[in-house]
Amino acid sequence: MERTIQRVVFAPTGAYHRALERSLATTGLPLAKINPRHARRFAEALGQLAKTDRLDAALLARFGALLEPPTRPVPTPTLDAMKELLVARQALIKDRTAALNRQKIVRSPLLRRQLAQRLRQIAHQLAAIEAHLLNLCKGDADLAPRLAILMSVPGIAQATALSLLVGMPELGSLDQGQVASLAGVAPVAHDSGTSRSRRMIRGGRANLRQALYMPALVAARFNPDLKAKYQALVAAKKPAEVALTAIMRKLIILANALLRDQRHWTPQPA
Repeated sequence: MERTIQRVVFAPTGAYHRALERSLATTGLPLAKINPRHARRFAEALGQLAKTDRLDAALLARFGALLEPPTRPVPTPTLDAMKELLVARQALIKDRTAALNRQKIVRSPLLRRQLAQRLRQIAHQLAAIEAHLLNLCKGDADLAPRLAILMSVPGIAQATALSLLVGMPELGSLDQGQVASLAGVAPVAHDSGTSRSRRMIRGGRANLRQALYMPALVAARFNPDLKAKYQALVAAKKPAEVALTAIMRKLIILANALLRDQRHWTPQPA
């Protein structure tokens, strides 16, 4: 009897899953890449504590059959290359922060010279990575216009636009709830009985949420529409972090809508 493959479920395992993902993508099979933590918690909910390759394979099959995780297209080779560069960029930024912090406390002239040399090296490497990222993006017929649309929004600069394109390739094809949830800026209820706790954000893609933080600060000052929203929230006695999270959510929803409609940002009429 012929069977139809509904989805191939797998969990990322560092460098090892990438070749499998690319190979399966060429066959046109529907792929569902799931968070390894979700798979482990699923196993614990079933009472399965042992872990072997055979048990993991059976577990993933059961996970896919019961929960039907969504299938998503594999990132293009350009997006895959850009993601690797963005990860390297984030590592360099952490190195730069650590070096700047050490520079404030070291007393040895030798160490100070080495730190200054390292900071110059980091600056050179960051510039090279950012230039290569931009060239890759502008050389892609699909990504180049998407980058221009995102950068038309006051508050979203080049680095953030690139992070959004790589971190959420689905942007432009989601509804408001989905895009806010994936970015980790949707308020999550935590109620029980008559108790109503304060809504908090959690989950989503942490790197994307971090990428939205500084643009939200800028947008709250210089984007006319979002500035008015931020000021209204503050006037309503909302905590500053709550108001800023709302701006982050508005930004990602706006970016999604603009990419969906393939149009640049324009200010709302007064």
